[in-house]
Amino acid sequence: MSLHVICLMANNSSVPYFNWFAEAARNRSDVRFTFIALHKERPGMFADMEERGSRCIWVPFDDSRRKTSMLRAIVSLRRVFKNEKPDVVHSHLFDDSVPALIAARLAGVPVRVITKQDTAYHWFYAPKAVKYDRINNRNATHIVAVSEECKKFVLENEKADPLKVTMIHHGIPLEKLSASTDERKQELIRRFSLEGKFVIGTVARLIPWKGYKTIVETAAIIVQEIPEAHFLFSGEGDQKEELLRMIRERKLEKHITFTGWVDRADIPSLYAVMDVYLHAAAFEPFGFVIAEAMINGTPVVSTVTGSAADAITSGENGFLSASQSAEGLAEGIRFMKQHDRKAIGLRGQETARRMFPFEKMFESYVELYREACEINKMRHGE
Repeated sequence: MSLHVICLMANNSSVPYFNWFAEAARNRSDVRFTFIALHKERPGMFADMEERGSRCIWVPFDDSRRKTSMLRAIVSLRRVFKNEKPDVVHSHLFDDSVPALIAARLAGVPVRVITKQDTAYHWFYAPKAVKYDRINNRNATHIVAVSEECKKFVLENEKADPLKVTMIHHGIPLEKLSASTDERKQELIRRFSLEGKFVIGTVARLIPWKGYKTIVETAAIIVQEIPEAHFLFSGEGDQKEELLRMIRERKLEKHITFTGWVDRADIPSLYAVMDVYLHAAAFEPFGFVIAEAMINGTPVVSTVTGSAADAITSGENGFLSASQSAEGLAEGIRFMKQHDRKAIGLRGQETARRMFPFEKMFESYVELYREACEINKMRHGE
């Protein structure tokens, strides 16, 4: 029997993750997916997903009017779930999980899965909302942590039921996200004036969570020792003006370039331009960019968090900073400068290709859905 799974995501108009699921399910007879996006407007990604044979539903959602939007979404989603009668409802972020899990429970959906993709954000930045994370955990029948650190946090800080929690690493389509070309690499070097530079790059939103202020402090240390060092900040976000002030105060303008968001097709070539990928987040549920950099053979220096903590043996296939300080990250950059970065990057690539292929993640989810549905049927004597 084919399982019907409804996956939801809020506040994103383009989620490659969903496109990958749609492609993987295209020729499967044992599982079919319906995708729901909670967003201000109908997401452009739906056209691509519908071409792959997936059903897509748009539920209007305005995160600037969160409470009202959630209440309306509960009503809309309950109606959808009643009509569709899915075997599984699977949410991913806070804004889709709150209404989806409540609506699914009200509609009698037997298996309700939440993937904890934004674990710890409320704990550090909006502690009054942690109670709602715990409510999500209660409304879910299954909780997926995306790294060992994420699992530990969900159990210890969110007090989740251990019997509900499973760890499944995120996965990445290896060929799609490792397709760098010399032509695109050279174009990026020209665009950002990187010829002859020792390039240290970070790909992330410009927000406090990602540790950019620590990276600026790290840059102030490193350029004194490695004058050709150049830092790339690839992303956009509300913290940009604050970071620009820090950079001016430390006279680092010639050593740091803001690239904005680089076209996704150029991301593999962007990693190829980097001598070191630097990640400074204090906490990362997973960190797709860490896995992406490793898959592209770029040596990673990271805080001990998310996929880096699970995949990197420091000094062998990457470098884990013992502290979250600028000096700790600078130590990692020095290490990469002094050792065989290519060999370290290749060992990291081998590890990431083994641990983070998309197919492994997809099959783990299908197995979770199948086992959960079978157990539910046994409980009800079906």
